[in-house]
Amino acid sequence: MDALSEWFGGASWATWRVVLKILFALPMEKDELALFQRLSGRMTPPAERVKEAWLVFGRRGGKSLIAAFLALFSAVSVRYRLAPGERGLVMVAAADRKQARVIFRYIGAFFDHNPAFARLIEKRTAEALHLTNGISIEVHTASFRSVRGYTVVCFIADEIAFWRDETSANPDTEILNAVRPATATVPDALILCISTPHRRSGALWQAYRDHWAKDADPVLVLQADSRTMNPLLPVALVAEAYERDPAVAASEYGTDGTIQFRTDLESFVGPDVVDACIAPGCTQRPAIAGLPYVAFVDPSGGGPDSMAVAIAHPEGDVVVLDLVFEMRPRFSPEAAVAEFVERLGWYGVTWVLGDHYAGEWPRERFAKHGVTYEICRLTKSELYRGLLPLLNSGRVELLDDRRLRAQLLGLERHTGRSGRDSITHAPGLHDDVINAAAGALLLAVDVANAPAVSYEMSAEELRQLRALGFRPA
Repeated sequence: MDALSEWFGGASWATWRVVLKILFALPMEKDELALFQRLSGRMTPPAERVKEAWLVFGRRGGKSLIAAFLALFSAVSVRYRLAPGERGLVMVAAADRKQARVIFRYIGAFFDHNPAFARLIEKRTAEALHLTNGISIEVHTASFRSVRGYTVVCFIADEIAFWRDETSANPDTEILNAVRPATATVPDALILCISTPHRRSGALWQAYRDHWAKDADPVLVLQADSRTMNPLLPVALVAEAYERDPAVAASEYGTDGTIQFRTDLESFVGPDVVDACIAPGCTQRPAIAGLPYVAFVDPSGGGPDSMAVAIAHPEGDVVVLDLVFEMRPRFSPEAAVAEFVERLGWYGVTWVLGDHYAGEWPRERFAKHGVTYEICRLTKSELYRGLLPLLNSGRVELLDDRRLRAQLLGLERHTGRSGRDSITHAPGLHDDVINAAAGALLLAVDVANAPAVSYEMSAEELRQLRALGFRPA
């Protein structure tokens, strides 16, 4: 801890110095003990170094710099009992590559600043430092696949509340489930999760709910607002944030020593409800002659968004999803339309509904292939609201598609100041596949409710459907 006086000796780092004392069970002065009690909700500090800790702190509080320091400290100052030839790993996982690079630059700077530390570097790559003492420091993006097969001596999760993965609805939990066995054989291993809070779900919320303010709990949770951790943060900046949106500011910065999880944000639908609607192992259903298949397209002109199509049909009181197909970036919009039309042909579909993205080009491109493209006037939020009662009542048969499931479970319900809810994807995720699926399933409900529906229903007849607000432009 000698480097503390050099790197974190200023008054603005006082709270962080206490946090480090708490983590490593170092003696504290009376005022530091009082701060511990406020941060933890506990009366008695840990008697031995913490093995798992969750730091729920506000933005601009210095979290990434401390994460880098703890990575260095764990790599050079702790002696681990490893098997001969076994290499220990200090792993820092971040929400995305940009944030991972930020932390790695901090780590590299700490090593380069101290000649004794710099001499320990055996090999340096773009995302790793391999040290002569048998320890490596690596930064990773949040993926459970990246943590398997290692002996992890220290795992630091940066901004874990914001981890997103297009193929997993809960990457935070999956990664921790993979990390805990990797640290189990190392007596002095540390799992440290640092994040600004977000919605009341996921691993961070669960840890806070289950472990904060519980004396003698082996899992330590600390919470504080931004200015408690960084007194140099301008008061005006926090005040402006509260003026713009109090609910967001309360979770990003906090005030008066505390920080809150978002109370205006919640998961759209739970995993139990979704999983009950999935047919395990069924990734696509074959076309059956005579069924009234319908399709919905979520178009894209390229860029970061995918282009997706979904096909569905009604069966009595149930609507069945038959196909979802996605063209991911980068792709040619012309080629995507051709691929979609081919799949529409499998089910005899010559009329599709889609959102109003990109003006007239979807109409024109589909028309070249003999497919009518009409615009749905429902917003995405309205599509999702229409889908929810079908999910809750089990009147939907979904496909076993990881991206479909992840996007559905990644939807968030946000209540604005007006009291009106909006439903959209979480930051860093997409909703192209679930938007197409929701549109197709609701259109299948319309077909089921239309009088004298037949497989040969014309585009003109479909235009007359009124249920759930489907009205062509």
